[in-house]
Amino acid sequence: MDFIDPILSIVKGIYEVVEQVKANEKRSRRICDRVAALEKIIRSIQSQKKVVETENVKNIIKDLADTLNATKNLLEKHADSNWMKRAIKKGYYEEEFNHVNDRLNDAFQALSLALNVEHEDAIRKVFDKVNQKMEDEEDKKKDEEDLLEKMTAIQNDVTKILEILTIQKRSYEEIRKIKLSELKFVPDFPKKPFLTTESAENYKGEFQGFPVVIKKFLNTAQVSSSEVETIFKKETDTMNRFQSPNILRLFGICIVNENSPKSEFLVVMEYCEKGSLRQVLDSNCELSWTRKARMCLDVAQGIYRLHQTEEDFKVHGSISSKKFLVDEAYRVKLGGFELSKTETSLQKSVKKNALESTLCYYAPETLEHFKISKESEIYSIGIVLWEIATRKKPFAGFDKKQIYQKVWTEKYQEPLPPDCPENLQQMIIACRAHEPFDRPSAGVLMDKLRLVVAQLEE
Repeated sequence: MDFIDPILSIVKGIYEVVEQVKANEKRSRRICDRVAALEKIIRSIQSQKKVVETENVKNIIKDLADTLNATKNLLEKHADSNWMKRAIKKGYYEEEFNHVNDRLNDAFQALSLALNVEHEDAIRKVFDKVNQKMEDEEDKKKDEEDLLEKMTAIQNDVTKILEILTIQKRSYEEIRKIKLSELKFVPDFPKKPFLTTESAENYKGEFQGFPVVIKKFLNTAQVSSSEVETIFKKETDTMNRFQSPNILRLFGICIVNENSPKSEFLVVMEYCEKGSLRQVLDSNCELSWTRKARMCLDVAQGIYRLHQTEEDFKVHGSISSKKFLVDEAYRVKLGGFELSKTETSLQKSVKKNALESTLCYYAPETLEHFKISKESEIYSIGIVLWEIATRKKPFAGFDKKQIYQKVWTEKYQEPLPPDCPENLQQMIIACRAHEPFDRPSAGVLMDKLRLVVAQLEE
């Protein structure tokens, strides 16, 4: 079977690379174990040609090839890492390990569903989520101990590196109710907002040593603090599942003068120094194609984390370049959906032109039937990726009728720069496909963009 052989070739390459790994050995070998379990399933397909050689299975295998190539690329990085690089980029590598494991799980689930077979206990155990979590935590602990052991033998710059590790090791805490005494406003006095909108004032501050935005809602005199807290508690269960370096970190809510007519409501979230993605693209900062590709990958990783949630219907609902924030290291983070129901209960006014200003991000089917789905959000992501590539605003100067005519009737895509790397160009075009089924999933997009970044970095 022609579509199987390339997969087995990549798997063989993974086995060869893992023997050369010098960094994060425990996690690398654990990934190799999961690849080996998938290999058993793939080889079983070879022996059932008439039963399983269907288009669905072929498409799953095709996507798996991208996932395995991304896996091999990650292991190759660790075959070439020294301890200093491992310390500085520890947080970044950790998220890459998480994404690779998630994609291997996706492949297992897709194959299991397509083949409709019961796998042997050994394979099921490898992909059991509870078991995986325990294994990954133990592997992470052992890899960190190995790193720290090597670092203590080095005297120069150890203090600085240990400080970096301490910051990176801070785990994501549960989103919770925060006391005002836990917040520090920067500057302390006067507490002037750096941004004021119709519904809120935004202050810079600190929470547990992290730079944060403290968002104070205006005109909330008629809102009951108990009502807000009830909605908040319901939402935090969902929000806690979306914690990722590519999703804007939310710390919690603070209610000042609780149970009084003068209650004030503050939402505390991560502060991103460079502002929105749109602001970065409008600025004079230099962005190489490697950096642009890395930013595109960040965008894909953010939407993948959201779409991967166990709630199949969960979508963002209003994707645009203004909803992504950029930190000091140019890492892009998905925002704009933090505690949406809590915030809606606190906001008394909505901009009338909000819908019209985001029409340029709407997929063809959304323009025609106002249908929002994961597939339509991939189209919106495609527009954001186009913005990163061109630094232009989508459909600038077009009114809503012209956008409808271009997107729905003419199936038009705005062109990309001639020097845009071909593989990146292909993905941006695919995301903006007219038909929803022609667009890649968030997971496939993430895998392919990771390979684009790896090629550009070489």
